[in-house]
Amino acid sequence: MARTIIPFGPQHQVFPEPIHLKLVLEDEIVKEVVPALGYVHRGLEMLADVRDFHQMIQICERVCGICSTIHAQCYCQGIEELMGIEIPDRARFLRVIWAEIHRVQSHLLWLGLFADAFGFESLFMQCWKIREKIMDINEATGGNRVNPSINIIGGVKRDMNPDMAQWVLTQLDLVEKEVNHLEKVLLNDYTVKKRTVGKGVLTREKAMELGAVGPTLRGSGVEQDIRQIGYAAYGELAHRPVVGIDGDAYSRNRVRFLETLQAIALVREAVSKLPAGDISVKVKGKPEGEVVTRVEQPRGELMYYIKGNGGKNLDRLRIRTPTFANIPPLLSMLPGIELADVPVIVLSIDPCISCTER
Repeated sequence: MARTIIPFGPQHQVFPEPIHLKLVLEDEIVKEVVPALGYVHRGLEMLADVRDFHQMIQICERVCGICSTIHAQCYCQGIEELMGIEIPDRARFLRVIWAEIHRVQSHLLWLGLFADAFGFESLFMQCWKIREKIMDINEATGGNRVNPSINIIGGVKRDMNPDMAQWVLTQLDLVEKEVNHLEKVLLNDYTVKKRTVGKGVLTREKAMELGAVGPTLRGSGVEQDIRQIGYAAYGELAHRPVVGIDGDAYSRNRVRFLETLQAIALVREAVSKLPAGDISVKVKGKPEGEVVTRVEQPRGELMYYIKGNGGKNLDRLRIRTPTFANIPPLLSMLPGIELADVPVIVLSIDPCISCTER
């Protein structure tokens, strides 16, 4: 049977990210997939040579706008470990609050884009309408809708007074109510199931073998979440990973939907346990040595390797993003499916190419 090779992306009416795949087809069935990376490479890691280690916080936030707070948190944790800095308890809880708010807005963004991938435009608009409340929270508490720039080395730069914290909880109550209202559609609608159930199956064994992370891994039944190591204040909060069973696009959709509600619950708990005290400590000295630090981004495990020489500029900054880890699992999902299902399967890993191609 004749084979056809077609380019899929980087510009595609369904893809929110410029991912580029070369598909080998027999009729309408995908037989092989070859990724092409580097389309939006920006060289952000190299800026560590010319920006001092404080200025690099803003650079790390711009690796990805959707999870900027969590990128900055991972970087600051690494620098703090190198410099032997212990941040105040209040700052640890505030980092969790903003990280989980970011997780809610990231998952709502993805749920809308996923619906758009199979033509469910009204569901797309509903998810993004709900997300606007989260963006308002970012702006009110951090000063910016996308990059609040909360984290600094030694803690956080903004605090939440009781009135602001109560307002945040009130807004999250509304978000939770509206998200719950979408459950019937997101998880039980005929169209959603028809386009996702049994599509892009990643078995538990294959997910572990290929190094999948985040909801892509947990959707295959693996109970692994970096928040379990207890960084920031997660060790003092009730958290257990949300897992799926079937490893298909539907299972990954379900995991992210439930994680959205779980993130809201974590914010509530963190606010209720928010200790009094300072939000930062003074930073003296410069980072020296090397460290690997990890956090759980909305898409999965994020790793930063940082090497300092005792000067104001780092020797090396290396970032391993979750999308990079999830590309090999994605390539294993695509062979054997129909061409029409490719966008749905690709989006089911929540790809972020700006993260991957720093």
